[in-house]
Amino acid sequence: METARRELWVEEPVGRRRLPDPVRTAAVRAVLIAALTLIQAVVAFFCTITASWLAFPMVLSSVGSTVVATWAVLDVWVTRQVWNQRHGVVSTPSSTARQLRRERRRARRAAHTEARAEAREAARIRGRRGAGDNRLSRA
Repeated sequence: METARRELWVEEPVGRRRLPDPVRTAAVRAVLIAALTLIQAVVAFFCTITASWLAFPMVLSSVGSTVVATWAVLDVWVTRQVWNQRHGVVSTPSSTARQLRRERRRARRAAHTEARAEAREAARIRGRRGAGDNRLSRA
């Protein structure tokens, strides 16, 4: 009897979409900077407790690192906002605003196509009038 083979890897759909690349890059950078800041703060704390000469420089650099970590987190937020503004927010197809935009676009295209057809017809009529004069003179 042959046994059914089970797949080693089964992909399951995820609930949320993946972050855009620039936002994910900024988030990874912010997490790394925050982790290093926490490590630095712990080292500064232990140096302070042991009354090491390294305590003062470590505390100063920890304060600076905190400022940089805050900046990195704000960078994630700004990058996400910029991404949403440039690439738009995903909206449902039944959106009323989208439907109105679509109808306006159709009307504008129809008017543009009609105007082009009228211009083409006018040019054809003008061309025919000039060609008629030539035909009469040749006959």
